[in-house]
Amino acid sequence: MQAADDLRARLRDARRIVVFTGAGVSAESGVPTFRDAQTGLWSRFRAEDLATPDAFLRDPVLVWKWYAWRRQLIAAVQPNPAHFAIAELGRRAPVTVITQNVDGLHQRAGSGGVIELHGNIFDTRCFDCGRPAHEPVSENELPPQCAHCGGLLRPGVVWFGESLPEAAWRRADDAASHADMFFCVGTSGVVYPAASLPLQAGAAGAYLVQVNPEPTPADRQAQLVLRGKAGEILPLLFAP
Repeated sequence: MQAADDLRARLRDARRIVVFTGAGVSAESGVPTFRDAQTGLWSRFRAEDLATPDAFLRDPVLVWKWYAWRRQLIAAVQPNPAHFAIAELGRRAPVTVITQNVDGLHQRAGSGGVIELHGNIFDTRCFDCGRPAHEPVSENELPPQCAHCGGLLRPGVVWFGESLPEAAWRRADDAASHADMFFCVGTSGVVYPAASLPLQAGAAGAYLVQVNPEPTPADRQAQLVLRGKAGEILPLLFAP
């Protein structure tokens, strides 16, 4: 009880709060984590073998069909209590949401200005010129082509072997460096460079709160470690 009261007092006084989320938050909505076993037609593929530039250039139709399947899965789920709790906190306090997830569930729950470190699965851009494409991709016209340069269009996510979007990383780096409180929620803490953000925030003096069902490397730096599901813990922490 004392820890909860102390945390709420810190939330009231904080001027810059960061909530950093990983796959565990989306998993509570039914989004398969990236490394979950594939199912159905995709059971013979590893995600790591499809989400690379080389895989796309080798067989863009195969990669697009896989992403079309993933888009359908994600479109069918809804934000969960963790997403809504974060959005509600953002309406009362200065909150920056940084996510490693590509599903857009934070935005659907009402959070604004979300920093998407790994892009968004529903975005599409040109592999060659990088321009965004706004027309929907039809599975009957794969692989889609860029209207500007004729290059292949690709999902707007970060693949293995690619750097994080520079603008998003700069914003995340700045938010972590100036945070009073930093909530690390539902992330394993092993995917870099994103995993460096809570460590950076802690080194800069932020009060670091770790929320996860299982131990993670960030636990050692956290002032408070809360074991459990984000959808159960965050509504209690962020309640008015």
